[in-house]
Amino acid sequence: MSVLEESPSDGIGGLYPFLYAGRADMDSALAEANRSTAEKAAEIVRLRRRMAEESGAELAECAEEMALRFTSGGRLFTFGNGGSSTDAQEVATTFLHPSHGRPLPALSLTSDVAVVTALSNDVGFEVVFARQLAALARPGDIAFGLSTSGGSCNVVQAFEEAAHRGMLTVGLAGDQGGRLAELDLLDYLFIVPSSSVHRIQEAQTTVYHVLWELTQHALDSISVPRGHRSG
Repeated sequence: MSVLEESPSDGIGGLYPFLYAGRADMDSALAEANRSTAEKAAEIVRLRRRMAEESGAELAECAEEMALRFTSGGRLFTFGNGGSSTDAQEVATTFLHPSHGRPLPALSLTSDVAVVTALSNDVGFEVVFARQLAALARPGDIAFGLSTSGGSCNVVQAFEEAAHRGMLTVGLAGDQGGRLAELDLLDYLFIVPSSSVHRIQEAQTTVYHVLWELTQHALDSISVPRGHRSG
């Protein structure tokens, strides 16, 4: 019996059945994998187009507001949980160390393990981002939070702290926006209309990269006087 024909444990076999299919079933398993991949790719394309149509103008407006904060000495603080924590780090890195364009001051509040674990252990995980903003942020800075569900308590509390401190508040959420959609203190909230965590995070990645690009263009417009533009 070949490796592919061995009987797997129910757990692994349930997760990756195509790895354990018999040779006679391999063609159908690969066809199903191709179909599923094409379906998911088409879904994220539709979501990105919908976000562009429904939120394009607001993204441009948000970028202009962020550019104004940056030119006035503002800094970007990003935060999120789980996969959104990784995205928060990517947002900060994109602004701070861009492949092109000007670098901008940005910090992910999920990066310092010592701070995150100390606050979680000594105070509570629900304030792990709010306490950092209380210590580091000032009026004119930017708070950028991500949550696929929109219901993360520590993200909500961080935005409440940010609004209290006069920061520009920008949120990314999925589905119907969760608790973030209920807040009346967010300056901008971009909701990806999907119930799939995977599609939400893929679309959010597009949103924040577009937001970075638009911010760079807005900074150029602010820096170059209207009468001195070429062309």
